[in-house]
This record gives sequence, C-alpha cells and structure tokens, in this order.
Amino acid sequence: MAAHQLILLLLALIASSFSPAAFAADPNQLQDFCVADTNSNIIVNGFVCKNPNLVTENDFLYRGLNRPGNTANRLGSNVTLVFAQQFPGLNTLGVAGARLDFAAGGVNPPHTHPRATELLVVIKGTLYAGFVASTNKLYTKVLYEGDAFIFPQGLIHFQFNYGKTDAVAWASFGSQNPGRVDIANAVFGAKPPVSLYLLEKSFQLDEKTVELLQAKLWITNS
Repeated sequence: MAAHQLILLLLALIASSFSPAAFAADPNQLQDFCVADTNSNIIVNGFVCKNPNLVTENDFLYRGLNRPGNTANRLGSNVTLVFAQQFPGLNTLGVAGARLDFAAGGVNPPHTHPRATELLVVIKGTLYAGFVASTNKLYTKVLYEGDAFIFPQGLIHFQFNYGKTDAVAWASFGSQNPGRVDIANAVFGAKPPVSLYLLEKSFQLDEKTVELLQAKLWITNS
C-alpha cells in the first residue's frame, strides 16, 4: 500500500476515535481498559476481562491491515474484520473497524449493522455506495480516494466497485461488535427456512422462484 494510502487510513482511524458516533452504541467503560479474554467460557454481554496484570502492549496492537484480502469469490470482495473478537484490546472501548477489498466489479451486498453507525473512507479506487432510509429513499454517491461516507445505524447499505482496478476502503464502527445482517442471506438462507407462503406473499414471487432462491448457497462478507 502506497504511503499516501496509509496516511488516509491513519486519518480514518483517528477520526473514528474522536467521532461522537464512535460511542453511540456501546456503554462507556468503567475502567481504563478491559482486554478481552477470548478463551473464557463465561458468557457476558461482550467479553470477560483478561487479568490486567497479564496485559501487555501487544494486546493493544493489531497487525496485517497492509495485506490485501482475498477477493477471488463470487462477490469479488473481502472484509477483514477488526472487531473485539479479532482484536481483544478493543473490548469495552466502543469502536471497531474493517478493511474492505474489492476486485473490479466487486460488491459488498446489501446488509445492515444493527448495533453501529459506519464511517467508510475510500483509500484506493472508486466505489459506488449508498443506503436506504426508513422512508425507502435511496442515498447514493460515487466515492473517490480520500472521500468519506456515513451509513446510519441499522439501515440497509452497500458498496460496489464499478472501476476497472482494485479498490480499498476502511470502515470504522461505533461498537466493538456492530453485527451484520446480509439481506438476501437472512431472508432466503435462514435455517430453518422462512415459510414459502410468507416469502411468496411478501415478495410477490411464485413458489418455484422462492424454492430456487432458498436452494442457493448464499455467501457473505461477515
């Protein structure tokens, strides 16, 4: 990744750290930090804290964001998650991130994050991105290198690389675990499956079409 692209990534990280949206979903921490103990079997809302006496500088370090994700799939895209599960030092701090890689023509399909607003910054290439408001109005924009775009919490949104070269973006979230619901996968790939009759009536489709959609192997970027 070129030096100017790394600078854009760093600016995106800094902006997300000071953004009010960064603390919109998760409660404030009650101590300086609570590095996640991902090996604990105790179930809590988030992760159990690692013994602070065992915490080191490495718990606050995440490496590898300079490496492109594998886009050799049907979506032509890849999302490298930097959530508390992957980066234990984020636990209770109310932020998370992700690197998004797109091949030419690649898409990040319509999805929602039920627990977080997303701030997207384009590092390389050109993306067509947008979201649908609760009024069914579509808000879209062509994003170029250095542009930022907000996807409000819980709203359906997407990104599409219609350029002829690869594209890279960084996403910041206002939660350590934003969650992700892919629309097509949730509706037609649910296990056990959603009622055929319900889907036929809701989407005005015939039974054969619904069965065909439910039989597909839906892939996601989560």
